[in-house]
Amino acid sequence: MNAVRRHNIRVSGVPGAQAVVFAHGFGCDQNMWRHVAPHFEDEFTVVTFDHVGAGGSDASAYDPAHHGTLSGYAQDVLTILQELQLRDVVFVGHSVSAMIGVLAAVDDPRRFDKLVLVSPSPRYVDDVGYTGGFTEADITELLESLDSNYLGWSSAIAPVIMGNPDRPELGAELTASFCRTDPEIARRFARVTFMSDNRADLPGVSVPTLVLQCTDDVIAPVAVGEYVRDAIPDARLVLLDATGHCPNLSAPEATTAAISAFVRA
Repeated sequence: MNAVRRHNIRVSGVPGAQAVVFAHGFGCDQNMWRHVAPHFEDEFTVVTFDHVGAGGSDASAYDPAHHGTLSGYAQDVLTILQELQLRDVVFVGHSVSAMIGVLAAVDDPRRFDKLVLVSPSPRYVDDVGYTGGFTEADITELLESLDSNYLGWSSAIAPVIMGNPDRPELGAELTASFCRTDPEIARRFARVTFMSDNRADLPGVSVPTLVLQCTDDVIAPVAVGEYVRDAIPDARLVLLDATGHCPNLSAPEATTAAISAFVRA
């Protein structure tokens, strides 16, 4: 099966133009970019896709060994770029896809022109001299809760991740997205996501990088965004006056403006 079917790839915008590739975070699918991606169709080729197990992807393509690390997902991204014959792309990765993009760009920098890391975290667990936002006990409890009752966990955690309690429709949308994800794949992807440590990979990024971080994000605090900015050579950080971990939904105008200024510079 080719990557287009496997990842439910959608291509729009200007044929033959530089491509902007949007990658979604854990528990989400490409629909999370619907308020942002269309704004680039007048000038760029726009590519959206679903990671295996999410959205309209082919869940039968999930391989526990291949997808047992973020490197496997990075290889999926490179396969997509190869099959679409794309080079010098702008890769926009949200949450865990930010680190997936980092790994892909380090592995094959010729495929990338710029990286946009939206709400990234190279490590969610606190460490000596590093603030990830969670203790090891926090993550253990989170994963145990997810393992025991995925749908219940989704209903409880999605509104927390989204933030913006005054806009409950946003939390409801993320909850519904979580519930559409294959539960077994989601459990494994959560473990890969929240137990990862990609701090050592950041200095290997050799393309211009923009870090977008919300000023109030319980999943990836501002300190994490500052760490990513400092670890990637010549990266820049833009703080969005927004709440929650998903500014592509909660603050799409500000997110679009920041990405646009970077890619069109």
